[in-house]
Amino acid sequence: MNSVRKKLFEMQDLKYKKFSETLCPNTTKIIGVGIPELRKLAKCIANQDYENFLKYNNYEYQEELLLKGLVIGYVNIPIKEIFKYLEEFIPKINSWAICDTTCSNLKITKRYMKEMWEFLEQYIKSEKEYEIRFALVMYLNYYLTDEYIDEILKKIDKITNKEYYVQMAIAWLLSFAYIKQKDKTKKYLIKNNLDKFTQNKAIQKICESYRIKDDEKEKIKTMKK
Repeated sequence: MNSVRKKLFEMQDLKYKKFSETLCPNTTKIIGVGIPELRKLAKCIANQDYENFLKYNNYEYQEELLLKGLVIGYVNIPIKEIFKYLEEFIPKINSWAICDTTCSNLKITKRYMKEMWEFLEQYIKSEKEYEIRFALVMYLNYYLTDEYIDEILKKIDKITNKEYYVQMAIAWLLSFAYIKQKDKTKKYLIKNNLDKFTQNKAIQKICESYRIKDDEKEKIKTMKK
């Protein structure tokens, strides 16, 4: 792992470090390595000695943990083994950046929709901020389909956690759901158990979309609490 850390510092961009620190305050220390560079390194590790890398748990920098999330998404191993690595990794997530980047890289989900859906159940029911967010962002990335939208909306309505990154993930998810599953999402926005902040943030994000016409945005704004 020391060699990986050395490589990360060789890739350091101080301007990007400063930028990242403003986006992810109060997280682990940041070296300052961009996502494209981290992806390249993660692919190399996934194709080489990934097992020793994934066993390492003494993370000091955000990039080290983010790199682990990316490697899990790149390794070509059975889904049950992926789940084992994720079960160890997910509780360590401490920022929206690590959560969301890892989710977007778990493309294996497309081959194992049912299995991943069942795996995520433990996290959508969690009481921990980033575990819930992980499930929500996975829904956003892979499950806004006819088959899953009804269940997703039901699960959102049962969430009582009021942590900021949970609320923002719900709002973000609903804004994408509105585009992909408009009728059901609109009906949900009219009647739900969302708190005022989350409901209004979801509407704000929907209205920020270039895919929604201006006259429709005005109608959506009337759904604010």
